[in-house]
Amino acid sequence: MLKKLRTLIAGRPAEAAPAATIPAGQRVYAVGDIHGRLDLFQMLIERIEADDAARGPADTTVILLGDLVDRGPDSAGVLRTARQWAATRQVRTLAGNHEEMFLGSFERDDTLRHFLRHGGRETLLSFPIDYDTYSRTTIEELRALMPRFVPAEDVAFMRAMEDQIRIGDYLFVHAGIRPGVPLEEQQVSDLRWIRREFIQDRSPRDFVVVHGHTITDEPEMMPLRIGVDTGAYASGRLTAIALEGRDRWLLVATGEASDTDA
Repeated sequence: MLKKLRTLIAGRPAEAAPAATIPAGQRVYAVGDIHGRLDLFQMLIERIEADDAARGPADTTVILLGDLVDRGPDSAGVLRTARQWAATRQVRTLAGNHEEMFLGSFERDDTLRHFLRHGGRETLLSFPIDYDTYSRTTIEELRALMPRFVPAEDVAFMRAMEDQIRIGDYLFVHAGIRPGVPLEEQQVSDLRWIRREFIQDRSPRDFVVVHGHTITDEPEMMPLRIGVDTGAYASGRLTAIALEGRDRWLLVATGEASDTDA
């Protein structure tokens, strides 16, 4: 049972902004990996809405950086809430490697097995399938059942997710980019899965990459990349970076850490 949630830091200053800018009149909020933590997501939505209203009119875009599902207790609720939010404001969603696994699980037994080992069990049980039915089925039977309890709207929502978004001097992706490869030639697998080569790269470029995927205790504010995956499903801390002009600030929602295994 989660304890009463508390909020933390509405607008904590980040380190000095580089020359990267968001075009005049625009404001962007990029939300890190949610991983089924509907409680934190709802809290962060309230923070973003309040922050956006307090800062005055702008052409505001919210970007969800992928991995909305798996590991946390309510992936179904996160998908539903993301769809509902996108109906009321400009919300763009990137596909993460966990959405890729989830969608692949509808088509292949081996992908479903992999998915279940990496948080998919919690995801499926957040939909209306009871545990006894889940535990009795074979992989083949479970895959056949999935279209019955996962809403078609959620599947369509995940299939429509984007792979990269460019706004001004910022590129938004789930995992990162392959160093030395032009943006138009980046492979989807790298945008959703890359880690070490991207994190360690120090090559110059004329844009800042904002990403999730790689968990850190605190947001990483580097000269050419910003990582905002603070491990919400385990840490109880969901982070968003806000960008306007050359300004940056952080919004964070916190709650009880999950006992879900990583």
